[in-house]
Amino acid sequence: MSRRNICLRIAYDGTGFCGWQRQNNGPSIQGVLEEKLAVITQEPVQVSGAGRTDAGVHAEAMSANFHTNATMPVAAFQRALNSMLPKAVRILEAAETTADFHARFSAIGKTYRYDFFTGSVQNPAERLYRTHAPCTFLPERVQCCLDLLLGTHDFSSFEAVGTRDRSKTEGRGAVRSLFLTECVADAARSEHFSFRFTGDGFLRCMVRNLAGTLLLVGAGRLSSEQFATILAGKDRKLAGPTAPACGLFLEKVHYSETETRLLNR
Repeated sequence: MSRRNICLRIAYDGTGFCGWQRQNNGPSIQGVLEEKLAVITQEPVQVSGAGRTDAGVHAEAMSANFHTNATMPVAAFQRALNSMLPKAVRILEAAETTADFHARFSAIGKTYRYDFFTGSVQNPAERLYRTHAPCTFLPERVQCCLDLLLGTHDFSSFEAVGTRDRSKTEGRGAVRSLFLTECVADAARSEHFSFRFTGDGFLRCMVRNLAGTLLLVGAGRLSSEQFATILAGKDRKLAGPTAPACGLFLEKVHYSETETRLLNR
């Protein structure tokens, strides 16, 4: 009998975690999930996530999957995990899927949101979930930059340094495609904004580096022409600072319609 393949949809507050990936320097989302699943299933479990969020980054709908011989009903995984996990991590849904489904390799895209506040004094309750960037921010200044980002580009200027072996020629390097780029103002709260990006993949710190650079454009410290030069330059040194992790949320992992139906059946 083949092992079951269970997919999880997970929400988590990344504060206090060293990121998604299992590490030796602190608690990780992957690590705590594997620890609790080993107790539930009475076997070693390896959890594969759709991505690797950094320390302090949050997720509203991370996807992950694992294989198991456990025969318990699939809904019991959600109940059991939520009774054991720290309150900062919650299983929103558990579903049994096909043997070949992989949370990362089956994904066709992701949506990230970056939340920030530009007023002079921030509500302390927001500090772990929304970056404080005090400035006079005008969304119309960044619109042409967001339009420029649509489509397929080499995003080397927005890639964390040292995260990829650039001597290797296989793969797509720093080339990614963005399908949606927007800056949204919160109609109910002044000086609250969000950047949103949907793409077929993201380099490490790519969204945070884009956000840090776009904040400079919105504040009038960089022009749209300079932003275009930065994108074309393929050099991280040209771009703005990496925006803090606290404002970043993984909103959604996208799959094909067939795989989505299998996960939601």
